[in-house]
Amino acid sequence: MPLNERGVATRRKTVDDLLEELTSWSPRQRAGAFRHWLRDSLSLVHLHVLTVLEADGPLAMSKLADALDVSVASATGIIDRMEQRGLVERRREPDDRRVVLVHPTDSGGAIFRDVAMDRRKHLVDLLDRMTDVELESLLIGLRAMRRVRSEAMAAMDCHGDHPRSKP
Repeated sequence: MPLNERGVATRRKTVDDLLEELTSWSPRQRAGAFRHWLRDSLSLVHLHVLTVLEADGPLAMSKLADALDVSVASATGIIDRMEQRGLVERRREPDDRRVVLVHPTDSGGAIFRDVAMDRRKHLVDLLDRMTDVELESLLIGLRAMRRVRSEAMAAMDCHGDHPRSKP
């Protein structure tokens, strides 16, 4: 195999190995994460709603229903239950009182902050087990990943390929 082809094959194998490391999640790990996320009887649908609101900001019920791929009636029922639990609230738009937007409450937003804090604690425990060389190498790799992800997102936004850039 010529050097160039061997280099390409080696790079592909390295990428495949990295993907395996980044995406491997045992059923036990996945189950533990779901149990953690679903504490306090939060459903995956509620987590999805909070994620959409966090990413897109407050939304009208019809836009939220589209984002969840459910009917407006179903979205209304979901939001009713979430409002009863103090996770979201409906607010009228000051400029057009006919428009009602769904906003996460402080309690709703705290869910992901709590998960992030727990995740950070767990990661600190893992990082403490790594050597200094491993830590430095991981940092270099993760910074490179952040850079190329940002570049890819910027390119998608410029070309109108990003979901948020579409009407």
